[in-house]
Amino acid sequence: MTRASERALEAVREMILRGEVAPGLRLGEVELAERLGVSRTPVREALTRLAAEGLVEISPNRGARVTSWSVAELEGVFDLRAALEPRAAARAACRADAADLAALDELATEMLAVGSPGPGQDLDALFPLNREFHGRLVTLADHPALATALAGAIHAPIVLRNFHAYDDASLLRSLAHHAEIVAAARAGDPEWAQAVMTAHIHNARAVMIRAAAAAQNQKETGS
Repeated sequence: MTRASERALEAVREMILRGEVAPGLRLGEVELAERLGVSRTPVREALTRLAAEGLVEISPNRGARVTSWSVAELEGVFDLRAALEPRAAARAACRADAADLAALDELATEMLAVGSPGPGQDLDALFPLNREFHGRLVTLADHPALATALAGAIHAPIVLRNFHAYDDASLLRSLAHHAEIVAAARAGDPEWAQAVMTAHIHNARAVMIRAAAAAQNQKETGS
């Protein structure tokens, strides 16, 4: 991508994640180009990239729109995650060795550092750390069928947008869950790890359902 395309990509992605453009809203190339001070080509390239990331939907004759998920769709995603991820965490807690625990602890600590509310907060940096943390748990669970099911259940755009939808209390709760999962694994306690992961998923679910319901209500009222 050209430098202009990269700038457009970062700018539009930030607009979407911070809620400046609501789910379902049309993203006009001309309007975005004028707003960002670039030509339409970098905007078009940025939208194509965002479509690949799952943040934008591009339809023939309709152009690009911010990807939206209904409350029902999100409930389905999180119901599936709640059935699968706690089981993976429980299996991981029984299998983690000293090196695994050190790696998980480092990730949990770094997530707390970059994700905690304040001037140093970097939610975009939190996403890859979170993905690695959960990915390590799935690997440690050593259950191929479970890993395959989870790969289909965890939608990266939902997780990425999720962090930007958190209020401070919900985010701090989520960050604390990671540290507690490490503690459960260090204790070799699968029931503890499963319980914390269950709470972790339900915390995320509440955040996203609330945000989706608010967006739906705004769309229906036109406000």
